[in-house]
Amino acid sequence: MVKYDMNMKKLLIFIFLIGTTSYTGRAQKEASKLAIVFIGNSITQGKGGPEGSPPPTHAVHYLKQKRGLSDLPYINVGRSGSTTVDWLPETKKFFSLALNAADSLSKLPGYGLVFSLKLGTNDSAMKGPNGAPVSGTTYRQNITKIIDTLLQRYAGSEVILHHPIWYSTNTYNTSMYLEEGLERLNSYIPILDELVLSYRDRFPGRVHLGDTKAYKYFKKNPQYFKNEQGQQGIFHLHPNEAGTKVLGEFWGKAIHRRIR
Repeated sequence: MVKYDMNMKKLLIFIFLIGTTSYTGRAQKEASKLAIVFIGNSITQGKGGPEGSPPPTHAVHYLKQKRGLSDLPYINVGRSGSTTVDWLPETKKFFSLALNAADSLSKLPGYGLVFSLKLGTNDSAMKGPNGAPVSGTTYRQNITKIIDTLLQRYAGSEVILHHPIWYSTNTYNTSMYLEEGLERLNSYIPILDELVLSYRDRFPGRVHLGDTKAYKYFKKNPQYFKNEQGQQGIFHLHPNEAGTKVLGEFWGKAIHRRIR
């Protein structure tokens, strides 16, 4: 009788483990179905050249291959020249683009909604873009407002915050960036890191640090930038066609790593 009970106990444990494994596999498969809204400026929007594709396209291609997905719905709402000021809900300039995109993607059954956010380059300029220069304190407030509104409106959605990428200290087109601008951009990076930590208690598991490596990579590899003529010579600000692919894959790797 004791032997029978022990065998039955082992059988029940085996059945439980099989069921748990099966459920976990299903949960992981379901979690891999993503729908992404990409929010950003010209670096998010731009194709790098006439034959190129913007970084979100390359990010999605990477994710589909890595996760074995046949479909990954996404919408790129990046807008050239935009700052966090332009994306604030109350300014009603570009935020509606994110809402319209999210409303559309959130209707897809079984897909987890993700916002990929990369802003800061134009905020850092000395003058030119709307609101620039944006102080670190204001930058933090603006990013927080954007994220809070998205998380509150779309239950279960998640946000990925990517670091901005490096630009040359002679960057000066219709807007003035220069060394002061780059220093300001660098000050935004720890703010983004701190923001992610601050959301752990407020919105657990819903705000993640995205790409942190592209900044140094682009700084060391200027061949991935367009050579643009400015008021202080050739500057590097926007990725070229090859660069958009590189940047998109950095974003794709970060999203894959953080979103399960």
